[in-house]
Amino acid sequence: MQLTDAQRLDWLRLIRSEGIGPRTFRTLVNRFGGAGAALEALPSLTGRSGKRVTPPTRAEAEAEIAAAARLGARFVALGEADYPKLLQAADSAPPLVAIRGAAVILNRPGIAIVGSRNASAAGLAFTERLARGLGDAGLVVVSGLARGIDARAHKAALLPGTVAVLAGGHDRIYPANHAALVEAILEAGGAIVAEMPMGWEPRGHDFPRRNRIISGLAYGTIVVEAARRSGSLITARFALEQGREVFAVPGSPLDPRAEGTNDLIRQGATLVAEVEHVTEVVAPLIDRGALAQGAGGFRQGEGGLALARPDLAESPIFWDELDVERTTVFPDAHEPPEPADDRARLIAYLSPTPIGTDELARAAGLSARIVQTTLLELELDGRIERHGSGAVSLLR
Repeated sequence: MQLTDAQRLDWLRLIRSEGIGPRTFRTLVNRFGGAGAALEALPSLTGRSGKRVTPPTRAEAEAEIAAAARLGARFVALGEADYPKLLQAADSAPPLVAIRGAAVILNRPGIAIVGSRNASAAGLAFTERLARGLGDAGLVVVSGLARGIDARAHKAALLPGTVAVLAGGHDRIYPANHAALVEAILEAGGAIVAEMPMGWEPRGHDFPRRNRIISGLAYGTIVVEAARRSGSLITARFALEQGREVFAVPGSPLDPRAEGTNDLIRQGATLVAEVEHVTEVVAPLIDRGALAQGAGGFRQGEGGLALARPDLAESPIFWDELDVERTTVFPDAHEPPEPADDRARLIAYLSPTPIGTDELARAAGLSARIVQTTLLELELDGRIERHGSGAVSLLR
């Protein structure tokens, strides 16, 4: 399936209409025979609240396409050759995604890595080792460009290939200081994916929306560090709903950042301590092409794509279906502030898991001299424990 320019414009106008999400989009396309016909029917329809929906004008949609093109992004529709096949198999797949970079990487086997923005130095070190190993095994690392675990996963997987999913528009990188990381991903042959409009500043409920794309692009999701009320657990939940594998890295029972991952393991997630613990599970899925044969609920018809789901097609309510937006937003939906001083910064990266001082200095972005001085102060205060080979851990 390949949309014409006119059809792509209709698709963009329909999905940008207020209250119309992926499932409603498909219901409308199926009911009226195409996005163009659905747009014509909108004035006669009302949603649950009784509010009429006014789609963006053709000029507004053309302006968004032009703005995306200036950044090197293009809109790809569900069902087209460049649309990610794994994401296409997910029930809540976006009808349109804007892609920057090499679209071919989106159809290579992928694994998602997510975790805490306030990650420990030990968590960051293991994330780097894991991402490098997965890349060496031929897997694309998918993540959400956030601070902490996400950023370390992207950086470690630059050469073999990585995909970042944005919560906002392509011109609204979040956090803003990761704009250089975006350019590095693109220069290395990776890709950046966004569902939201150009100019869209990400809000709290946009992060869960993004998370279901992260999990949808991958055969499985690995959670490295996550507190019990962590946004990373939303990604794991979406992975389960999409029929994907869920992996978790165990952590110290004394570290709140490991409570969510340890709970996932208790609930049946695959424990990950080595790269092979992931590849052994996903290799058979990749060999069989599992999950990649879906069509996102669409079927090919004379009028374009239609949804083979008559029960939804007959529903009189079309817009108030954005269940993704109703997902509970956990506290780490936004970037936490950086610690105010060196001591607080170092404590933030320490955990009950021993970590070498060189890795600690690298994670905290502090000089070795400052790290050694601060660790001495913390040791005198009874806050840390020293181990062999110069490793230290935080005492609770």
